[in-house]
Amino acid sequence: MNDYDDLFENQTDQLSKDEYAARKKAERDDLFTLSDNAAMEVSSDSGRLQQYLDVQSKFTRYSTVNALLILAQKPESTRIADFEHWKNLGGFVKPGQTAISILEPHEYMKENGLPGTSYNVKKVFDISQVDVRKIKTPPPQSYTERQLLAALISKAPMKISGADELPDDLGAMTNPETGEITVRKGMEFADTFRSLAQELGYYEADRDAFKIPANPYFIGYCTSYILCRKYGVDTKDFDFTNASGVFENLSPQGVKQELSIIRDSAYRIAERMTKHLEKAAKTQDAR
Repeated sequence: MNDYDDLFENQTDQLSKDEYAARKKAERDDLFTLSDNAAMEVSSDSGRLQQYLDVQSKFTRYSTVNALLILAQKPESTRIADFEHWKNLGGFVKPGQTAISILEPHEYMKENGLPGTSYNVKKVFDISQVDVRKIKTPPPQSYTERQLLAALISKAPMKISGADELPDDLGAMTNPETGEITVRKGMEFADTFRSLAQELGYYEADRDAFKIPANPYFIGYCTSYILCRKYGVDTKDFDFTNASGVFENLSPQGVKQELSIIRDSAYRIAERMTKHLEKAAKTQDAR
């Protein structure tokens, strides 16, 4: 008869509550450091900045920190979820896959009665790491150019009008006194979308009193890029060659703040567009 009793003795690797908390804190600290390093790469490398904006365009609802973490670990990701989510959908993570670590926020009440936010490390996997043969994936939604432009101007917080000509051959411009946006008529769709999205992004960046951007026009430019990438609009004319100057002398936290303004601007516009497009789709299905 075999003796297995020794397997249940001297289990010294059991962590105490304090040791467990310390380990989790170390994991979170490592991820914040990873995001800091990624932020500094983005601030000094135009190619890395564009790659970050590509990630944020695919994950507009994700925080800046988590977009940086995805950039640092698996920038080609397109759709991520944890193990259980993929399992519930009928898929399973392929053997030997390395998880992407992100930070999941949790709200709690402090001892002084004020709300606080803590973060837990969450392990997720990209769809490329998952066997999806049993997952039913709806076909990607496609929109006409007219639908995308209509969604872009839907619920815009200012008047938007057209003009035959604009100074310096601009595609769109904002009146600093009235806030009204004027778009040059007769442009191709991509130029119209890009120019208008930039002015809307500039407005979104400039209206946040809690975060003052170093360069609102740059924020608008990056916002436009994110929206173009998200909705499949041509981005070949974007150039980030001199972008590093915007982040000059900024700390990792300063870089993150600039990136978060870009993220928030793109997110607010994308949410308005999503609501408009969903409503338009329901109306069309009801016909």
